[in-house]
Amino acid sequence: MKHLLILLIISFVLPTNAQDVAILKYNGGGDWYANPTAVPNLIEFANTNIKTNISKNPQTVAVGSEDLFSFPILFMTGHGNILFSEDEAENLKNYLISGGFLHISDNYGLDKFLRKELKKVFPTLELQEIPSNHPIYNQTFKFPNGIPKIHEHDKKRAQGFGIFYQGRLVLFYDYETDLSDGWEDAIIHNDPKNVREKALKMGANIIEYAFKN
Repeated sequence: MKHLLILLIISFVLPTNAQDVAILKYNGGGDWYANPTAVPNLIEFANTNIKTNISKNPQTVAVGSEDLFSFPILFMTGHGNILFSEDEAENLKNYLISGGFLHISDNYGLDKFLRKELKKVFPTLELQEIPSNHPIYNQTFKFPNGIPKIHEHDKKRAQGFGIFYQGRLVLFYDYETDLSDGWEDAIIHNDPKNVREKALKMGANIIEYAFKN
């Protein structure tokens, strides 16, 4: 009964028209704070090119905090360990099934930790590769071949994975591409302009999709 009451409350808390975004802070020792210029740059790009009105300075929110429910989309990245407590996993699940959206960018080294912790959030659901005809690749910017390759890690193809809950995509995970590196200031990785633009366009698509769905 307690969990039902929580779900009923948060279904009204999560704003349907808010346009602020947040960076997800997690425990375990991984660098959740990696790529500090990435999300601000993406916000600037989205506000300019897809006419969003997002606050230019993203907030930070802990995975176990009720503040999650103030944001329609959360961004998560890092290189290392992730650890969700039982309560944190439940809080993140409640956020996602109540209308929230999580984008995770593997900054290299995140994958093996992430997959284990996501099973705490959705024990019966699996990450699925998102096909190139999915709407997330076909918002303002078109990616007919699916997720673009931005950075090389292990000479594997870029993949976009997702978790669907009752038919809705609630989580998008970019793997072997590192979109968030492509969003950072140009001087940091010295990416060519066209590579950074691809990363920012795909990021804008993710925001646009999350706001619509």
